[in-house]
Amino acid sequence: MENQELLNKIRLLEYHQKLLLTMINNPKQEFYRMIIEIGLSEQEVREFMQICDELSIKMEEQKAEGFINFQPLFTEFLYLLPEKLDYKEVILACSSQGLYLPLMSELNKYIYAD
Repeated sequence: MENQELLNKIRLLEYHQKLLLTMINNPKQEFYRMIIEIGLSEQEVREFMQICDELSIKMEEQKAEGFINFQPLFTEFLYLLPEKLDYKEVILACSSQGLYLPLMSELNKYIYAD
């Protein structure tokens, strides 16, 4: 195994350890559990959070313009979501953990509509 590969594995383990320590006080943090189970890196999680930030802003703008149907936003979420992640799991885990609640509440409406 090469040094860079070992370094990447150590970083991943350190990140997951940090999440596990956070989960000790609140074991119901389903999003963190999912990150660890899937093996997402800190960078992949940051990219996912960036997607959610952007979609949250877009949803608020659309609501201000009077939109009531967010199916296109859901479709965009599906398109941008990394392949490692299952959209249903992500929406439910984020909702359960209280992450991006307004966005996840809207996206949740379309989970079983596909």
